[in-house]
Amino acid sequence: MGVNVAAIPDNLLEAEFFGVAPGAYTGADRRTRDGKFQLANGGTLFLDEVGDMPLPLQAKLLRALQEGEIEPLGSNKVVSVDVRVIAATSRNLELMIAEGEFRSDLYYRLNVLEIPIPPLRDRLADLGVLCEALLEEICEGLELRGEITDAGVSALGSYDWPGNIRELRNVLERALTMGEDGGLLDADAIFKVLPRTGNRPVSSLTPQPVRPLSQTLAEAEAHAIEEALVASRGNRTRAAKLLGISRSVLYEKLAKLS
Repeated sequence: MGVNVAAIPDNLLEAEFFGVAPGAYTGADRRTRDGKFQLANGGTLFLDEVGDMPLPLQAKLLRALQEGEIEPLGSNKVVSVDVRVIAATSRNLELMIAEGEFRSDLYYRLNVLEIPIPPLRDRLADLGVLCEALLEEICEGLELRGEITDAGVSALGSYDWPGNIRELRNVLERALTMGEDGGLLDADAIFKVLPRTGNRPVSSLTPQPVRPLSQTLAEAEAHAIEEALVASRGNRTRAAKLLGISRSVLYEKLAKLS
C-alpha cells in the first residue's frame, strides 16, 4: 500500500495515516475509518515524498515506527500496528534537518537501508532499456507498437532530463502521438518534441566529432601504457605483465610513442 505525502493536504494527512474515530469532528463519519497504518497492518506501507510531511505529523510517524502504536484522530485509544515502511523522497533530507524542517530522529529511524537512485541525467546509458519498457507500457491496449531507433535513443541522450523518468515518458508519448511512421521513433521524431527552451537546462553533453577508429585506439593504448608505468613505478617488466604483453612489445610501443 502506498501514500503520496505531497498529494494530500496537510490537514488531512493525520486522518489518512492514522484513521478517524466516530464523530471526531463535524461532518465526520459515524463509523470508524481506518487509516493507512491499520490497513497495512502486517504488511508494507510505501511513503512517497516523505520530505513533504509537516513537522507535527513527523513526531506521530516516529511513534508509529518506534513503538508500533498509533492513535486515531479524535480517539484516546491506542492501536498496535506492525507495519514495515519504505520511504522515498526527491528532497535533501540532511539539508532539511540542518534547516529544522525535518526531524533527525525520524530520519535515522527511516534510513536503516538507503538505496540512492541517481537522476536520469547520470544514467543515460540506461535510456535504451527504459525506452523499451516505457513504450511497451504506453502502447499496452493500443493498436500500435512503439519502437525507437538507436538514433532516437542518442537524441534523447542530448537532454539533461530534469523531470527524470516522468519527463521521459511524457516525451515518448508526445513523439508517438505526433509521429507519422507507425510508432517508429527516430531522431527526427524525438527532436520534434524534445524540450529545448524554458527553464529546463540545456544538456551538458556536447556532441563530439567522430574521429578515425585508429586514432581512438592509439590514444587508449597510450593511456593504458602510461597507467601501467605509473602503477609499476617505472618498472617496465612489471608494466608489461600488467598490460598482458611481452617486454619486447612494450618497448616497441614506447618507441612509437616517443
